[in-house]
Amino acid sequence: MSKRISKREQERMLRKLGINLEELPGIREVRIIGEDGTRVIRDPSVFRVNSPSQSMYQVIGTEELIQEEVGEEPQEEYVPADEDVALVAQRTGKSLDQARLALISAKGDLVQAILLLKD
Repeated sequence: MSKRISKREQERMLRKLGINLEELPGIREVRIIGEDGTRVIRDPSVFRVNSPSQSMYQVIGTEELIQEEVGEEPQEEYVPADEDVALVAQRTGKSLDQARLALISAKGDLVQAILLLKD
């Protein structure tokens, strides 16, 4: 049977080796992004292990794997500025709603939006 080492003894042994272990409080989520998807660990216990040559992190918690297409970043929906909408509507003689939809389709490209509405 192996002898149990107390936490205090563990800390003393790590200090002798020049290793400092500290818990990082307040971490809400850890994401590990890989080729096979993103691993998300919510409400983890995170420890930083500092040695003379490097820092390492130990993450403890339950993971979930989120499958994503490689190279695909989540994108926010484009919302055109009111000035751009007014300009496109004025140049094309179309309504503000039509101008807004054209700008969204053109991803903010004013010239492309105007050409879409002129056709």
